[in-house]
Amino acid sequence: MAETELTILMPCLNEAETLATCIGKARGFLERTGISGEVLIADNGSTDGSRQIAESAGARIVAVATRGYGAALAAGIEAAQGRFVVMGDADDSYDFAKLDAFVAALRAGNQLVMGNRFTGGIAPGAMPWHHKYLGNPVLSFLGKLFFRTRASDFHCGLRGFDRAAILGLNLRTSGMEFASEMLVKATLSGLSVVEVPTTLGRDGRSRPPHLRSFRDGWRHLRFLLLFSPRWLFLYPGLLLLALGLFVGALLIGGPVKISPTIVLDLHSFLAAAMCILVGLQAVSFAMIGRRFASRYGFIPRSENFDTVLEALTLERVLLVAGLLMLIGLGALGWGFVQWAERGFGPLPLASTMRAMILAVTTLVAGLQLAMSAFMASMIDVPLNERRVTEVPREDYMVRRLEDRR
Repeated sequence: MAETELTILMPCLNEAETLATCIGKARGFLERTGISGEVLIADNGSTDGSRQIAESAGARIVAVATRGYGAALAAGIEAAQGRFVVMGDADDSYDFAKLDAFVAALRAGNQLVMGNRFTGGIAPGAMPWHHKYLGNPVLSFLGKLFFRTRASDFHCGLRGFDRAAILGLNLRTSGMEFASEMLVKATLSGLSVVEVPTTLGRDGRSRPPHLRSFRDGWRHLRFLLLFSPRWLFLYPGLLLLALGLFVGALLIGGPVKISPTIVLDLHSFLAAAMCILVGLQAVSFAMIGRRFASRYGFIPRSENFDTVLEALTLERVLLVAGLLMLIGLGALGWGFVQWAERGFGPLPLASTMRAMILAVTTLVAGLQLAMSAFMASMIDVPLNERRVTEVPREDYMVRRLEDRR
């Protein structure tokens, strides 16, 4: 029996109007090229007769109980028989009769082949203006910035891939962000990713699409941020930390006159302290988030990051935290002595407030570091799952009775 080379996969939820057309184009492509393949429909609970239409058109059906675009595709990829998979929406906006470039790129050894609608052509009215000029360009830019992807059309729904390579990514999302997760993880895992031009036609359905622009756009953006602790926490945190330390160092000795009308004093010193604390917490979140994500398979491991974490042991971080807290306690002690010398009455702000701000900042920073270090260490606790031998209920009850006697 010949090996199935290609599975053309379509997620489906009430696509009766266009499903037969899409299947016909896909089957026509297989017949024209002589490729050993199948058309697979991942049905996500259609109630409009889509399953019957797909069966009549010669497609194979896999029923997916879990709702969601990503859930349907994940189940379809799992059930696919082809070495390669080309996935696309069943709304007749993508031309399944013209998949030659995808198959050629896959046969050349590429593991993920992205379609690019902007180079292939977008039919008038096929893409809303806010998708074409705002959503797609912004999210694609962020994808390139955060993950150094080569894809210029980050959210093209027509794409092909090596099934085994994508299964190895352990994709987990169940919604529209599944497409982003696939590209991000493929890039981070070092898979070969290329783009080929493809066209986008008008949606062939009379009803509105399942996609909700702002809701699903936010879900994609949220995914990109959560998968990049560097941009969500580390870089903003380092910027705040550097700004706070710089301004704090300038003002710790007293006011600084910038111009005849601009003077930085206690209020600016207090704002610098806030920047230090928020920045330090953000950097800690970046470390914890990266450790958690790589440990549980959300993000591939990084040798550079692992080297840094090995150096930041619990004991070393606690030592730094302890020194900061000692400095803070020392400054608080000095303030208490100043207060006692004045009979516990009002204190002059000019001479004591800087010390108090320094005391509180270093004390809180030390506490933050200590708690973050313990939280990070909790993630590293080895998990050894022990097998529990099941005892038949009858034997269990007999033992209970014997114990009572």
